[in-house]
Amino acid sequence: MKSKNIPADIRIKSIKEAQNEINQIIEKLENSETDLEDSMELYNRMMQLNYHIQDQFKQRANKIKQSTLHKNKKNLLKN
Repeated sequence: MKSKNIPADIRIKSIKEAQNEINQIIEKLENSETDLEDSMELYNRMMQLNYHIQDQFKQRANKIKQSTLHKNKKNLLKN
């Protein structure tokens, strides 16, 4: 799922906020009183939250990689 398909209310969440909402959804899904239609909607929301978390981790990993490459290049030029 591409980040443009993730709803805006999810895209603004921090990783921690998204994880907390996933935990709340899991609790609701474990409730035997949740009907099938609600369960499907909750599951889809949980998947969107998960994709958002993955996207955030990828972005942070890329920033770290770029920063490391920049530092390594700077050190090579010094030597």
